[in-house]
Amino acid sequence: MIPFSILDLSPIGEGYSVREALDQSRRLAIKAEEEGYKRLWLAEHHGMPGIASAATSIVIGHVGAATKTIRVGSGGIMLPNHSPLVIAEQFGTLEALLPGRVDLGLGRAPGTDMRTASALRRNLEAGAESFPHDILELQRLLGTPEPNQGLLAVPGMEANVPIWLLGSSIYSAHLAAALGLPYAFASHFAPDMLMEAIAIYRDRFQPSLTLDKPYVMVGVMGVAADTDEEAQKLFTSSQQQFVNLRKNVRTRFPKPIDSMEGFWTPMEKMNVEHTLRYAAVGSVQTVEAHLKEFLGETEADELIVSMPIHDIETRLRSVELFASLPMMERQALTT
Repeated sequence: MIPFSILDLSPIGEGYSVREALDQSRRLAIKAEEEGYKRLWLAEHHGMPGIASAATSIVIGHVGAATKTIRVGSGGIMLPNHSPLVIAEQFGTLEALLPGRVDLGLGRAPGTDMRTASALRRNLEAGAESFPHDILELQRLLGTPEPNQGLLAVPGMEANVPIWLLGSSIYSAHLAAALGLPYAFASHFAPDMLMEAIAIYRDRFQPSLTLDKPYVMVGVMGVAADTDEEAQKLFTSSQQQFVNLRKNVRTRFPKPIDSMEGFWTPMEKMNVEHTLRYAAVGSVQTVEAHLKEFLGETEADELIVSMPIHDIETRLRSVELFASLPMMERQALTT
């Protein structure tokens, strides 16, 4: 048994407004807490008409205020888009509002296209190169100030918000191991380096003040329904979205369709199915069999599931069905 968590992108579905998408994220967090999930994370993306979580720390506060015990946080904040001081202040504020429940997952990708990254005032080359230094600065700003420390994060100092490193390559595995941080791999959309990255992280892990042994979280796309056929239809929303992303077609999160045949070309089908090959889609029995194999292969310490399903009621039903799996270590709901 391992903890299950949820990654939410606050999808703005066709026919829904941004306000409705954010309300759906609130409902998702409440349901996840009721069903015993360990944490709910939100991701930073910019310039995408189908995603409402660009102002990630604000949305974390929104879902955190609606819950009591589930951990909330970022999966992740793209640190090169920001100064470490700003992120320390934001997450220090969240920790003050939601004490003991906030996680800070960090990534180094832009979370958007190059033009939007430029509009964010991001220096793409310098930002990536300074990423390790910025993590160390962020740790310092969130910790206890040193004597005569000139730069203080208020709120932020002494918040000690747990920092995670997110990644989709072996670079992130080396860095997480060197810094002694928990590591979350984005296998829900970047499957190719999963096993190599996990092996590097575990082999080279250096104990730190915050973590004495490796801790690996792995991600999957997840759609559970009462039947395999229903789940496969619901999953066509994500499949359409990935086809659109590769063609740089920006739309709201699509409604499901009866079949992908006729929507994608054979090459697009091959690419999307490769990208999403770890997706757990189907009835409870089908999802359980898939996750047993996946978790057996990775020996992960935690699973995080992204459930981009167009209809909120169906999304909440998927959350419930995943929580019914006997392999899930349920967190107690206490007041």
